[in-house]
Amino acid sequence: MEPRVATVARLPDGALELRLGGRWAMARGMPSPELVARELEAVPPPVRLAFDTRALEGWDSSLVAFLRQVVEWCGGRGVAVDRHGLPDSLNRLIGLAEAVHPAPTRPPAEPRALLARVGDAAARAASGATRLLGFMGEVALVLGRFVVGRARYRRIDLAVELQEAGARALPIVTVVSFLLGMIMAFVGAITLRSFGAAIYVANVVTVGMVRELGPIMTAIVMAGRTGSAYAAQLGTMKVTQEVEALVTMGLEPLDFLVLPRMLALSLMMPLLCVYADFVAMFAGGLVATAMLDLNPVQYVRQSQGAVTLTVFLLGTAKSLVFGVIVAVAGCDRGMRAGKSAAAVGNAATAAVVTSIVWIIAADGLFAVLFNLWGI
Repeated sequence: MEPRVATVARLPDGALELRLGGRWAMARGMPSPELVARELEAVPPPVRLAFDTRALEGWDSSLVAFLRQVVEWCGGRGVAVDRHGLPDSLNRLIGLAEAVHPAPTRPPAEPRALLARVGDAAARAASGATRLLGFMGEVALVLGRFVVGRARYRRIDLAVELQEAGARALPIVTVVSFLLGMIMAFVGAITLRSFGAAIYVANVVTVGMVRELGPIMTAIVMAGRTGSAYAAQLGTMKVTQEVEALVTMGLEPLDFLVLPRMLALSLMMPLLCVYADFVAMFAGGLVATAMLDLNPVQYVRQSQGAVTLTVFLLGTAKSLVFGVIVAVAGCDRGMRAGKSAAAVGNAATAAVVTSIVWIIAADGLFAVLFNLWGI
């Protein structure tokens, strides 16, 4: 088996003949077509390029790439190419390679002014807010149909979503709330013990959880666990065209897919928040009785007097609003996801980020309102 051979020779009529021989294999590498380029640039230039492949024993894509580059160089220098000496199969492959036009290269983008970039960011934010408000309006119409009994959904789906957003969320909520209650009690004990006010550790844990941390931490946990799952599930349904299938069957996707998730998370969030409050107060009681030698009865009575029923109900109402925010953000991102695996992942990430931002913003609004109401 002879190695590959590529030589050039001048013919009497002024043409350049490229003689190919041996076996061309990609494993052996591809020779540089510079020997042809030098002859093309010689004076006087050749009138045409011909091929002699009688000594060619075998070839693969390396020969196609080699000849494709030679043909391009001839075209750039105005030298005609006579392909009659090439095998038919090789000639057809070169023709196919020539038929594929390279993608046009885009000129490098010029640096834009700061004001233009700020304007674009503001326009994108306004567009996203408009789409979100539109989705919330559609959800309001769906809830209206649910109230009057005209929404088309499966009750078994609602039961499954209630279990997913409720009972199956208890382990992570328990762990986070227990650790949070222990941390608050530990920090409070270190500070208050130096002032002789160790009994007020119960106030720190109870007020902090019922008024602020209970609703916020439960909502953030559910945003990462359930809100992202909603976005991924609905986004995957768009990729597999299940949403289009529902429309084809005459079913409203918002009724069939979004409504059970909205109801489940909105109903379960207050219950999870109350559960998280009591878990954190229990954990705080363990730390208080262990570090400060408090009587468990004293801790419970101090916790009962730390908050009023109004504060407890308002904290629970905040969790209800946060649940709606998480459900809307997750379902909105899922229904607007692109039709690719990367788009589904981006939708899940965007759902968590959007939920957390709106939860913090809503909590700030609640803090202002509570202050105005003197609560």
